[in-house]
Amino acid sequence: MTMTVGVRELARNSNILDGYDYVDVEDKKTHEYKGLFISPKYAEDFKNYLAKKISQDKQKQLDELMGFAGILNAEIGDMSSSEIKASKKAKYYE
Repeated sequence: MTMTVGVRELARNSNILDGYDYVDVEDKKTHEYKGLFISPKYAEDFKNYLAKKISQDKQKQLDELMGFAGILNAEIGDMSSSEIKASKKAKYYE
């Protein structure tokens, strides 16, 4: 089961978290989303998912940086910018 609760309600009574799979927390006055509480039975699965997601994001950033590292390692030699673009397109479509 799910539930949306206000920040003030949560501060007054934390027992309202019991019995729910996850609880959305929002500021009732501004309707701004503040966060999420997850049931302990799903916490480990969520931690694993989050670790995997963070790892994928870091790898993506690293891959983008490694494109520039190729320039520093002289992989491209004396190629012009149009030749570099053409070689990247060729690698993309392989």
